[in-house]
Amino acid sequence: MFEYNLGKHYPQDTESRVVIRFQDCDPMQHLNNAKYFDYYFNAREDQVPKLYGLEIIDLIRKYESAWVVYNHNISYVKPAMVGEWVRIMSRIIWHNHNTIVVEYYMTDDSKTQLKNVLWSTMRYVTLKEGKSTDHTGAVDDFLKATSGNLDVSKMDIRDRVKTLSLELKKVI
Repeated sequence: MFEYNLGKHYPQDTESRVVIRFQDCDPMQHLNNAKYFDYYFNAREDQVPKLYGLEIIDLIRKYESAWVVYNHNISYVKPAMVGEWVRIMSRIIWHNHNTIVVEYYMTDDSKTQLKNVLWSTMRYVTLKEGKSTDHTGAVDDFLKATSGNLDVSKMDIRDRVKTLSLELKKVI
């Protein structure tokens, strides 16, 4: 279970290195559009326990609540190709009392070329009634420790694609 430690640094970004699998690609050898979701969600599920010592299922069981996606916003920039090694980054870029926005993005292995960006907006709801509820306890601590404060109300995903692309070019 997550226990907030005031003296500990909690990185906001998770990162994974994965290879694009043949079975996930279309006849043109591009990663199938729907498969980006699988790669993103699997990468985050692998990284959160490593970085934060937290299995999300533990929070779900303790608080009898979970995040439910109500919006995905995805931008395909450059195709990920069969056999290509890529980097997958994810982070919570914004949260309030009952909602989070998780940003996922994929680059080439050298992190110089943006391939894709996904924003998933999720509402925190009770398991029994399926009604919106507030983040409390360790859930709220986790979000405060690991979330960014990007003002998503003042931008759209196209703005974010431009910003991320520029940031990657500066790394070169």
